[in-house]
Amino acid sequence: MKIIENKNGIILEDVEDFDPKHIFECGQCFRWKLEDDNSYTGVAMGKVINVKREDKKIYIDNTNKKDYEEIWKDYFDMDTDYKQIKSNLKEFDEYLDKAVDFGWGIRILRQDSWEMLISFIISSNNRIPMIQRAIENLSEKYGKYIGEYRGKKYYAFPTPEELNKATQEEIRECKTGFRDKYIKSTCESIVESGIDVKEYRNISTEECCKELKKFNGVGPKVCDCIALFGMQKIDTFPVDVWVKRVMQEFYVDEDMSLPKIRKFAIDKFGDMAGYAQQYLFYYARELGIGK
Repeated sequence: MKIIENKNGIILEDVEDFDPKHIFECGQCFRWKLEDDNSYTGVAMGKVINVKREDKKIYIDNTNKKDYEEIWKDYFDMDTDYKQIKSNLKEFDEYLDKAVDFGWGIRILRQDSWEMLISFIISSNNRIPMIQRAIENLSEKYGKYIGEYRGKKYYAFPTPEELNKATQEEIRECKTGFRDKYIKSTCESIVESGIDVKEYRNISTEECCKELKKFNGVGPKVCDCIALFGMQKIDTFPVDVWVKRVMQEFYVDEDMSLPKIRKFAIDKFGDMAGYAQQYLFYYARELGIGK
């Protein structure tokens, strides 16, 4: 892969296993929006960038080579061999074989742990447009102003200290609904204890989930999402409605409970469970499997 700097960004040449639509629409992130030119503009790590694919070139606008090496290379998990991951997953069965081919460009983003904690608390029993709006509202009201890009103002996701300044009522005004009390409680816990949730990346998945569930509003599914997308715990398997449908369609009985589906998947896919979940989720949702 070659990295070329251009006027206001960089071009990654000869890139495989990377498709913005697959990455940003597979349920793992909430701050990326599709533009009219089929590019995606997103806020991550306190920056705003725009990403577009043309053939085997990835165009990343509003950045530079230094930021790519220090931020985006890790964020997009560019050091992980997804070709090998996909090859391993395709050997499990015909269903994953098809799902991997369908979502060939998925990569699991290495996102900010704190942002994922609050984002997936907001996601509980909520629709994606509403989740996105709530996160945007919290960022605009309590996060740092990043700057203007293509005529729109952007804000970073607020730190625990910044968000803790908000009252529960003010958090609810940001369209978080009943989750306001969980967000406020989590902010208070983290600020008072001095916990850096990013450190949970360094403990086992079991211990990580145990710690995450101590926060109000973090149940099993939300916990698995935070662990996978914010802590890089690839050996977990979040089960939402789409994952439940695809698992019932291909693998398990219709009356199997969510915890049993999760256990079945982790036992079956092992250390590849998180990757399997993403390909199966995207495959099920895009094709409406089990509707």
